[in-house]
Amino acid sequence: MAHETFDVGGMTCAACQAHVEKAVCKLPGVEGVAVNLLSGSMAVDFDESRLTDDEICAAVDRAGYSAAPAGATGDAGSVGGAGRGAQRGAAKMESPTKKLEAQAQSMKTRLVTSIVFLVPLFYIGMGHMLGWPLPSLFTDGTHAMTLALTELMLLLPILYMNRAYFTGGFKSLFHGAPTMDALIAIGATASVAWSVYAMFLMADALAGGTPESVHAAHMIAMDNLYFESAGTILTLVTVGKYLETRSKSKTGGAIEKLIDLAPKTATVVDSAGAESVVDVDDIQLGQTVLVRPGEAVPVDGVVLEGTSAVDESALTGESIPVEKAPGDTVSAATINRTGSFTFRATRVGGDTNLAKIIRLVEDANATKAPIARLADKVAGIFVPAVLVVAAVTFAAWMVATGDVNHALTAAVAVVVISCPCALGLATPVAIMVGTGKGAEMGVLFKSAEALETLHNVKTVVLDKTGTVTQGRPAVTDVLPARGADGKPVMSERALMKLAAALERKSEHPLAEAIMARADEMGVVGRVVEDFQAVPGRGVVAREGANPIAAGNAQLMAELGIEVPADELEAFARDGKTPLFFARNGRLAGTIAVADEVKPTSAAAIRALGELGVETVMLTGDNRLTAEAIARRVGVTRVIADVMPADKERQVRELQDGGARVAMVGDGINDSPALARADVGLAIGTGADIAKEGADVVLMRSDLLDVARAIELSRAVIRNIKQDLFWALFYNACGIPLAAGVFYPLLGWQLSPMFGAAAMSLSSVCVVTNALRLRGFRPKATSRIASESSAV
Repeated sequence: MAHETFDVGGMTCAACQAHVEKAVCKLPGVEGVAVNLLSGSMAVDFDESRLTDDEICAAVDRAGYSAAPAGATGDAGSVGGAGRGAQRGAAKMESPTKKLEAQAQSMKTRLVTSIVFLVPLFYIGMGHMLGWPLPSLFTDGTHAMTLALTELMLLLPILYMNRAYFTGGFKSLFHGAPTMDALIAIGATASVAWSVYAMFLMADALAGGTPESVHAAHMIAMDNLYFESAGTILTLVTVGKYLETRSKSKTGGAIEKLIDLAPKTATVVDSAGAESVVDVDDIQLGQTVLVRPGEAVPVDGVVLEGTSAVDESALTGESIPVEKAPGDTVSAATINRTGSFTFRATRVGGDTNLAKIIRLVEDANATKAPIARLADKVAGIFVPAVLVVAAVTFAAWMVATGDVNHALTAAVAVVVISCPCALGLATPVAIMVGTGKGAEMGVLFKSAEALETLHNVKTVVLDKTGTVTQGRPAVTDVLPARGADGKPVMSERALMKLAAALERKSEHPLAEAIMARADEMGVVGRVVEDFQAVPGRGVVAREGANPIAAGNAQLMAELGIEVPADELEAFARDGKTPLFFARNGRLAGTIAVADEVKPTSAAAIRALGELGVETVMLTGDNRLTAEAIARRVGVTRVIADVMPADKERQVRELQDGGARVAMVGDGINDSPALARADVGLAIGTGADIAKEGADVVLMRSDLLDVARAIELSRAVIRNIKQDLFWALFYNACGIPLAAGVFYPLLGWQLSPMFGAAAMSLSSVCVVTNALRLRGFRPKATSRIASESSAV
C-alpha cells in the first residue's frame, strides 16, 4: 500500500475539496483520501499494483482541478510514512511556506490592481446618483456612448485580473458542483451582459439623431449600465480572498520550524576514541555520539558515559531540565545544559521522536475535518434554481407576449437581482470585522476556518506548563528550620543568604529561581569553597569552616540529615519542589520552588464553564503535580504523564467521542495536538512552532482570551447567519417580482435597474450588520474578569 502526497490547484472552497475527494475515491485501489484545502494538498493511500500517480492526477484534472505529485517527485510522503518518503529524516523535509507566500503575493497584486481601476469606475458609474460632480463629457446625452465605453474600458482590467472566478465558477457549474465562484461569475456576467446589451440600445437610439433619441440614449446610460456593479462585486470578494490567502501563507512554517530543531551535524566517536563531525543523516544505529554543553542532541539514544541536565521542553513542554546519567534515554532536539556525555544511537532518521512529531503534524493537518461554509451549501441549491427560474421566465414571457426584448429583460432581471453580492459578502465581511476585533482584543485568528469552527467547540483541552501556569519555576516558600524550642534557627533573609551562596555557581533552573528571589530581596551570598555538584541530588560546599549543602531529600539522607516528612507530603500535594539547605550537618531550612499558576487561569476556567465548555488539563507532568494545579484553577478532569504522541491521541479520542475540541498550548510538544484539534490556540509567549501550527494565537498569554475568542466566534457566526438570511430574503422577494409573477394581478414587475438597486440595498444591510461587530464586548468573560479583580 502506497501513501503519496499531491499538490492540488484550483480549490477555492469546501465544495471544491469534497469534489476532489469524491473524484479520487472512485478510482480502483484507493483506500483513503484526505484533501487539505488550506495547504492545497491531497494525501492518498492506494494499491500501487492497481493505480499510478498519473491516473490519480488525471482523475483530479477531469474533475476540473489540477494535481501533481508533491514537489514534482514521488517521494513527497510523510516522514516515516508508508510511502517512498518513509525513511527520510527531519532535515530532508520540505515546507510549503514559499508556495503559499507566492499565492498571497499574487492575490495582493490582483486586489491592488482591481482597486486602482474600481475607484474611477465607481465614481463615473455612480456619480450621477450620488450627486457627485462629473465632467460634462459624462453627463451630456450626446456622449452617452463615451460614458459607456469609458466604464467598459475601466472594467476590463478588473475582469482580467479576476478571471479565475469565471473559469473556476463556470467550470464548477459544468461539473455539477457549484461554488461561491459560480455565484460571483454569474452575477458579474449578468451585470456585464446587460450593460453591453444596453450599449447596443444606446447606439441604436443615438442613430436617430433627434433630441428625443439623444435623451433616450442618456436615460439608458443612466439606468442600465451596471459595469460598476460587476467591478465592485469582484473587488470586494477579492478582499476576502486576499485575507484568506495571507492567512494561509502564515501557516506553512510549522513543519519547517520542527525541522530546524534538529542539528544538522553531530560529533561521532569511533572505537579508538577519535572524534569526527558527520551529517546527522549519516549517523548509524549503534554509533557513539558526543554531546557538549549547549549542543542539541542529534538523534535518540541511551547515555553511556557522563552526567548532565538536559532541557527536554522542546518535546515535553516541561521547563525543568531532567538529570541524565548512564542508562538514561535522550531524544533528538533536546538541549544539553551542563556537562558533556556520550550516548549510543538507538533511533535515527524517521524513527526519532522529533520525526514522529513532524509526521503527526502532517497527518493531523491532512485529516482535519473540512469546514463546510454556509454560503457554499446555499450555493449548491441556489445557483441551479436561479438558472432554472431565469430560463422559465424567458420562455413564459416569449409564449405570453412573443416579445424577445421583454422576455430577455425579465430573464436578466432575475439573474441581476439574484446577484450574489450580499451572499458573497455575508461571510468575508463579518469575518473581516470579527478578526479585526479579535486582534484588538489580543486574539489573532489565522484563518476564517478557525473563526467558524470555534463557535461549536464544547471541549477545551489545556496544556499545563506555560498555559495554565507561568512556565518557569519561582520560589513560593522560604521556611527556616525550627530548633528544639520551636523557634526558627535563622531568619528568612539568613536562609536566602545561605541559599544564594550555594546556588550562585549552579546552572540548574531551580538555582536560577532562587537567585532571582535573592536579587529581589537584595541578598548577596558569601563566596564558598570546595563547591561540588552531586548529579541528580544537589550541591555541597564549604562556607569558611562550615560545611554546607543544598539538594533534595535523597542528598539530605546521604548526609545523615533528617527532613520533616510532613513538609515533603505537603509540598508534593501542592505540586511544589522542595530544596533543603544544611549547615554543619543540621537542617537550616527549606525553600520550595514551583511553576506558579497564572493570575487569570481560574477566572478563565469559570468563564469557559459559563459558556457551556468543558475544560480538560492535558500535561506531561506527573499526576500529583497536575492535580494540585487543577484544584487551584477549578479543572475537574486531568490527564497526566502524557508524552507528545499521546497528547495527539488523547485529542483524537475526544473527537471520536463526538466532541468538537479546541487545544490550547505553548510548547513544541503541543504541535501535534494543536494540529489534530478542530481549533488549535497557541499562547503568544510560547514556542514559535506552536504559534505556527495553531489556528489562533493569544498574544497576551492570557487564558481568558480563550473564552473571549469563543464568545467572539459565536457572535460572528450569528452575524453571518443573519446576513445570509437577509441576502436570501431579498432574493426570495425580488426574484418573483423580477420574473413577473405579480404582473398579471398587480402590474408589478421589477426591471434590471431596480433589481440592481435591491441587490445594492441587500449589500448595504449585510455590511451594516457586520459593522455592528466593531462594538462587540465579551459579556461573560468581562463580568468574571471584573469579579476576579475585585476579589
